[in-house]
Amino acid sequence: MKLRRVVITGMGSVSPLGRGTAALVQGIEAGRSAVQVMEGWEKYIGLRSRVGAPAELKDEKLIPRQNRRSMGRMSLFAVQAAQDALADAGLDPAVASSGRLGCIVGSTTGSAISISQAFETMLPDRDLTKLSSMMFFHCLSHTATMNVAQCLKINGCVMATSAACASALHALGTGYDLIRLGRQDFMLCGGAEELHPTVTGSFDVLFATSVKYNTTPHLTPRPFDRDRDGLVCGEGSGILLLEDYEHAVARNARIHAELLGFHTCSSGDHVSESSRPAMVACMREALHDAGLEPRQADYINAHATATLQGDKEEAEAIREVFGDAVPVSSLKGYMGHTLGASAALELAASLAGMRKGLLYPTRNLDNVSPECQGIRHVMGAPERRDAHVVVKNSFAFGGISAVLVCRMP
Repeated sequence: MKLRRVVITGMGSVSPLGRGTAALVQGIEAGRSAVQVMEGWEKYIGLRSRVGAPAELKDEKLIPRQNRRSMGRMSLFAVQAAQDALADAGLDPAVASSGRLGCIVGSTTGSAISISQAFETMLPDRDLTKLSSMMFFHCLSHTATMNVAQCLKINGCVMATSAACASALHALGTGYDLIRLGRQDFMLCGGAEELHPTVTGSFDVLFATSVKYNTTPHLTPRPFDRDRDGLVCGEGSGILLLEDYEHAVARNARIHAELLGFHTCSSGDHVSESSRPAMVACMREALHDAGLEPRQADYINAHATATLQGDKEEAEAIREVFGDAVPVSSLKGYMGHTLGASAALELAASLAGMRKGLLYPTRNLDNVSPECQGIRHVMGAPERRDAHVVVKNSFAFGGISAVLVCRMP
């Protein structure tokens, strides 16, 4: 069986730097930090990290109220990003109901805000009658992909991936397989997440959050840096439209990139600690699937969340596979770690930059940690480079690794 080629023809994003890929790129090129002190978080006993990267929710009432009632904040982000991806692709909206377009949107959980509100409302008196009928649909683990499909009237394959920080890359990899196997012609794929103290708290109890910069939020997170002290949670949604290559060419669509290879695996070793061997294996298998050697990569968009062990393990893994020849950077210093949305948002920003001949630097990387040396960091200013092949890394709890390889036209 001959596998079909798969390309990205549409990109949509809602990020802490604004709505749209243009706003995302403008924020990065301006060197702007979206991290801020989160008002009201001091009320949560034991929460040590008080910083986050919120996204602004605008124009949500343009979504019909009938659809909006079942949407929490993350679903609203996802619908807006999906609408923007379709518009960017110039795709006829009628295609959504053709059966040939599917949707996969990943997230860590359902709406964190709605889940918290549901328990706070119900538990004092254990009274379920206080909950609205729509609250349940906000809290479902597949709420984002369900609401995108309902709002856009998608009747193709609809799925949800839930692998925390690897959710969006799992969605893209699954969509890639569905198209190259001929089961769908188009897939809206990506992830969504929303910011809440309980989300940051889940990392805080593992001592994985940034706590030293609560009064200087613009200085954190610090991927690969000597003074890094943990991640900062963000929110938003990144959705990419994947399309069969022949169909895209036939309709004269603009192609952002072609997907060449994907792999995901688990370390089977530790539930919360990063694993260099699993990362190495995943990067090598993704390159093998793409039919490429490490020397053919032009840029690595690292996962690099600014945790002590995670950055160390990833830097060592990159060094083992690529040596010090391939430029590497992380974009989390600009917008925090948007968790389930991160891979799609960061890939969109990377491709937009590469189209302009730019590789964006790691923000807040002032002094490379001794543990993270031996790889070619992009620091300070954007690097001007004619780059075409990007390797996108994502790593998640449970030792899960995911790597996608793309090539610009």
